Amino acid sequence: MAAAAEGAAGSGGGSPSSARRRLRIISGHLRGSPRAPEREALSPSPCKAQGGSAGPASGSIPKKRQELLKWNGWGYNDSKFIFNKKGQAEFTGKRYRLGGMVLPTFKEWIEKTFGASLEHKTTSRASLNVNDVPPSIVNEEFLQDLRATKISYSQDAEDRVFRAHGHCLHEIFVLREGMFKRIPDIVVWPVCHEDVVKIVELACKHNLCIIPFGGGTSVSSALECPEEEKRTIVSLDTSQMNRILWIDERNLTACVEAGIVGQDLEKQLAESGFCTGHEPDSMEFSSLGGWVATRASGMKKNIYGNIEDLVIHIKMVTPRGIVEKNCQVPRMSTGPDIHHFIMGSEGTLGVVTEVTIKIRPIPEYQKYGSVVFPNFERGVACLREVAKQRCAPASIRLVDNAQFQFGHALKPQVASIFTSFLDGLKKFYITKFKGFDPNILCVATLLFEGDREKVLQHEKQVYDIATKFGGLAAGEDNGQRGYMLTFVIAYLRDLGLDYYVIGESFETSVPWDRVLDLCRNVKERIVRECKEKGVQFAPLSTCRVTQTYDAGACVYFYFAFNYRGISDPVHVYEQIERAAREEILANGGSLSHHHGVGKLRKRWMKESISDVGLGMLRSVKEYVDPNNIFGNKNLL
Repeated sequence: MAAAAEGAAGSGGGSPSSARRRLRIISGHLRGSPRAPEREALSPSPCKAQGGSAGPASGSIPKKRQELLKWNGWGYNDSKFIFNKKGQAEFTGKRYRLGGMVLPTFKEWIEKTFGASLEHKTTSRASLNVNDVPPSIVNEEFLQDLRATKISYSQDAEDRVFRAHGHCLHEIFVLREGMFKRIPDIVVWPVCHEDVVKIVELACKHNLCIIPFGGGTSVSSALECPEEEKRTIVSLDTSQMNRILWIDERNLTACVEAGIVGQDLEKQLAESGFCTGHEPDSMEFSSLGGWVATRASGMKKNIYGNIEDLVIHIKMVTPRGIVEKNCQVPRMSTGPDIHHFIMGSEGTLGVVTEVTIKIRPIPEYQKYGSVVFPNFERGVACLREVAKQRCAPASIRLVDNAQFQFGHALKPQVASIFTSFLDGLKKFYITKFKGFDPNILCVATLLFEGDREKVLQHEKQVYDIATKFGGLAAGEDNGQRGYMLTFVIAYLRDLGLDYYVIGESFETSVPWDRVLDLCRNVKERIVRECKEKGVQFAPLSTCRVTQTYDAGACVYFYFAFNYRGISDPVHVYEQIERAAREEILANGGSLSHHHGVGKLRKRWMKESISDVGLGMLRSVKEYVDPNNIFGNKNLL
C-alpha cells in the first residue's frame, strides 16, 4: 500500500515540482501582462506549523471544546432553556436574540402536548466522571513518531469523550446516564494539509484507525467508535485548520481549510465583502469538511445551492495518496466526477483538507416575510407552484399546524401593550374575519436576498402566487423569528430530557406528488407505533417542508414523547424511528436528504442505491483504503 506522501506524486494534483512549474508559468503571465497590477510572485500558502502565515489564531470554537460547549448536550454552556423560579420558561445567555427572554406560554404547551409536569424531573450526571472513561491504549512507537512531527495531541479523558460522539438522541442519553464502551484513544490536531499527510502516514505504518472529526454535529452515529475496534483509534480533529488560504475576486472563489466552522467562514469572508450563503441549521458548529463529507444542504440553497453546487475543488488525503483534480474549473467531462466519490463519503476514505468554493458578494438587501395558509395542502400547493415557476426566495419553509403551535409557544413576552394589541388584531383578522381555523392553518416563512429593487419585485411575485392558494401575508417579524428559531430549536431537546420528554428530528426528500401522502402517513405511523410500544402519552408528530426543487422537496420531521413509565426509552424511540424510516421509504422518500447515513441508517443502503451500487462503493473503499485505516464503519 502506498503511503500518503508517496501517493502525492501520482495524485490528480500532480507532483510538487509540476505545481511549482505551473506557478512559475502563471507568475510569468501576470508579470508580462501590461494590464495586470504589480503583485508579489504567487506561492503556496505555507503550513502554520512551519512558521507560515498565521491566519486566525483561533476560531469561535476553542481547541478545548469543553471550555465553551456542553459536554452532554447541544451548544454553548451559557445558552439553554430553563424553567425559572416562577415556573416560566426562558432562554439563558446573550448569544441569541431569544436570550434573556421569558416565554409565557411554553410551560402550558409542554404540559398540554406531552402530559409533562415540572414536578416530574429526571436526574442526570452533573459533570463528567473521568473514572468512567475507558483508558487510552496507544502504541508507544506511534507516540514517539507522533512527537517527532510536533503535531499537537492529547490523551486527556475530556478531550477524548468530546470527540466520541455526535448529537443523536442515544448518544446524548448515554452521556447523561452512563458512558460509551469505546472512545478515541488519542486526539490529534493538525494545523495544515501537510500535518494530515504525516498523520495518515503514521496510521498506515502502525496500523491505526482514524476517525475524522470536524464540528461534531453529526446526527447519524457517524462519530461513534466501533465497539469491536481493537486498534488504537485516533480522532483527527480538523478544527485548527481554519484559514481562508486565498480569495479570488475575479473568479469569485475561495480556497479554505476544511476545519473552519460555518460562522467563522462567513465572518472571515464578510471582511472582504463576500459570503458563501451556505447556512445549514448547524452552521455555528459544523465544519466545511463535514459539509463535504455528508453532502450538506443549507437554508438558502435556492439562491446559493447545496454543497455540491458550491464546490469547485477538493483536496483529500487517503491511505493511497492525495486525491485532487489538476485544475480549478467550473465543470469537467473527464469520466465520473471524483468529487462525487468524496462528497458523502462520511470519513470512510480519507480526510478532506482544503476546499475551493464559490463565493458571492454580500447581498445589499435582505427582507423576511411570512404567509398564513388555511391548511397544509394549500401551502404545499403554493410551494409547488413557486418551484415550478423557479421563483423561490433564498429560503421558503412551510410548517404544519402542530409545528406552528410549537413555534407560537416559543414566542417571547411582548414588551408593550401596543405590540400585544397588534398581535391580537392580526389573530382576529386571520381567524375571525378570514375564517382560518387556528387548529388547521399553517405558515410559510420567507427570506429574500439581493438587489433591493429585484427583491421587492421578487417578493411581489411570490406573494401573488400565495394569494392564489388562499395565503395571507403575515408580516416580516414572524418570518424573521421563524428563521432565527432554527438556531435555538436544538437546545430544546436538553430541556425535554430533564422532564421525561424524549425527541429527535429526521429528514427525507420526496417527489412533489408524494409530499402530502408521505407527510400524513409518516406522522400517523409514529402515533400508531407509540401506542403499540406502550407510550402512555400522545406524541408530538410534526413536519415542515424546508427545501424545494423542480422535481420535489425536502421534508423535515420532529417527533417527541413523554417516556415516563418506560424502562428503556431509547430502545423504544429507536424502534419507532426505524418504523418511521420504513414508512418514508415505502412512500417514495429517500433515505436522507442532507443528514447522511452514518451507522444509523446504513441497513437501508442496499435498498436505496441497489446491490450493484453498494458494490461500487465497496470497491472504491477497498482500493483507496485496503487496510481500513478510516474504520468508522459508516455507509458500508
